[in-house]
Amino acid sequence: MPFLALIAYTPRTGDAAASGVIVFSHLGAMVQDKSLACKDCGTQFVFTVRDQQFYAEKGFENEPQRCRDCRNLRKNSRSQGSGGREMFETICAQCGVQTTVPFRPRGDKPVYCRACYTAVVPVASG
Repeated sequence: MPFLALIAYTPRTGDAAASGVIVFSHLGAMVQDKSLACKDCGTQFVFTVRDQQFYAEKGFENEPQRCRDCRNLRKNSRSQGSGGREMFETICAQCGVQTTVPFRPRGDKPVYCRACYTAVVPVASG
């Protein structure tokens, strides 16, 4: 959804802190900075016109639910290690070496170590 017009404004009172930018979308709707509450910490954060434009360009339909600090904290916690995922010890069905996998082996299918898995399972061509 492309934005067509950016209008900078300062109110007649001369209050520079109240000045800002109004954006009109392709539908003619006025878009302004929005104050949202973070669903994790409850603090108010600003969903800026620039961020709204980015969300629209990417096709995102929902507004952000978390402030920048909580988003970064959540992203960092997911990217560290396996994200707290429980790992299970098992023996590779191909070479017999002990390995860990992120699922509980049921015993009805072979489980491989990383080296054997890459040798046994063909690489998907994309």
